[in-house]
Amino acid sequence: MNEQVARDVVLVRAIETMDRKHEILSDDDRMYASRSARELAEWQASDSKSAVTIDHFLQQRSEQILKRLSERMPALRAFLRRGVGSTSLSAGLPLLALLFGAGVDRISDPHRVDLLSAPLLAIIGWNLLVYLVLLAWLFVPASNTGWASAGIVRHLAAGALPRKLPSTLTAALVEFMAEWSRLCGKLTQLRLSRTLHLAAALFAVGAVLSLVARGFLTQYVAGWESTFLDAAQVHTALSVLFAPAAWLFQLPGFSAADIEALRFTQAASQALTQAVSPPSAAGGKRWVLLYTATMLLLVVLPRLVLAAVAHWRARRIAANFPLDLEQPYFRQLRGKMGGPAGVLRVLPYSFTLDEARDRGLASVAAMLLGEQAQVMLRPSSGYGDEPVDALGGAALIDPAISLTAVLFNLAATPENENHGAFLEHLLRASPRGVAVLIDESSLLERLAAQAGGRSRVDERIALWQQFCAHHRATAMIVNLLEPQARPLDQGAA
Repeated sequence: MNEQVARDVVLVRAIETMDRKHEILSDDDRMYASRSARELAEWQASDSKSAVTIDHFLQQRSEQILKRLSERMPALRAFLRRGVGSTSLSAGLPLLALLFGAGVDRISDPHRVDLLSAPLLAIIGWNLLVYLVLLAWLFVPASNTGWASAGIVRHLAAGALPRKLPSTLTAALVEFMAEWSRLCGKLTQLRLSRTLHLAAALFAVGAVLSLVARGFLTQYVAGWESTFLDAAQVHTALSVLFAPAAWLFQLPGFSAADIEALRFTQAASQALTQAVSPPSAAGGKRWVLLYTATMLLLVVLPRLVLAAVAHWRARRIAANFPLDLEQPYFRQLRGKMGGPAGVLRVLPYSFTLDEARDRGLASVAAMLLGEQAQVMLRPSSGYGDEPVDALGGAALIDPAISLTAVLFNLAATPENENHGAFLEHLLRASPRGVAVLIDESSLLERLAAQAGGRSRVDERIALWQQFCAHHRATAMIVNLLEPQARPLDQGAA
């Protein structure tokens, strides 16, 4: 699916997940959207003579839900109409850069070409430094958003939060904006890079155009002056700077004597003592051409190439947005479109389930994978057993399994050498990840009649959550005797 469809799907998921009491979307709304989406997806598939895909179903369903919500809540309409990407920044920043570049060379004398022009040398030097930083950045491990801050990525990706909405919908939009900025962080960074590269190129173009355009109306006098540099040093520096452009475009060179003759103080002294005219404008054209060719070669062309590469990469991601459709929320919807029932594989650790808790596990599977979900309960692993021996050779990579979950008992105290070793083995051996379910029912039964029992349960929950976070996993607390007492978020796993 493309970026716009993925954005709508993620937004609908946030709304449905946060709307636990069905205040925004009733059961009828959800059933109607699913039924209409299934029919439209089937019609679309038959028209194109292809199979019904989850992408088509999710697209149609999200369109149905968002259309209905926008009709009920006008304040949401503007947020939904906001397109993906930031077109105002993408177009406005390069245009401003072009205008600023056109005025940068007017800082100096408009009637002369300064061989050591600070604005032009600064443009070239800054861009060369940027190229070095970009080259070094290739060898630095990238973070989630790269060089751009999380706040900038969030604003560019999700925009501003609309007002005058129900509290539940506002919470859902906050959740969506955080999730969407995470999902499209790489795409936003590429678009921002494209804009900055294009702006840098147009800034240099503006400076060059201004320099050349004024040459048609003004007679330039070429020269230089410096307190610390002599003619030989200036000749060496300019020879290195202009060498690529002079070689590529076959422009005439210059000698150290030419540089010495163009010193403004030297020319002025000769004019006073020898009664000769000040430096002529004959050489002005040559230096304008050298600076123009150098700017095009070292700034404009590389920046345009970098902008084109970023644009191409961004278009690839936007056309085929990487949205994980194996999450429990999408597994539930796959069942509503007539897809295969999800399978929850449960690996208990030092925990034997009775009949009542086994039924509760089926309810948990329905929360995660839909009403038709099935449970594959593996034999319990013994306390202290080696993870490989405890699993009995079970293949953790199985395409028929929708979700693998390890089940712990909240009554147990987590230990790194036992529970932690088992969890770490599962995480390493399961590329798709492992859900962590922690049943509180046994501990609640034991402490229900004791004073302060609830606080002790909360302390144990906090301990397990900290333990799982240390092992880069998320603890989901369940109650297998009363599953509805701990409703799971559909996207939690």
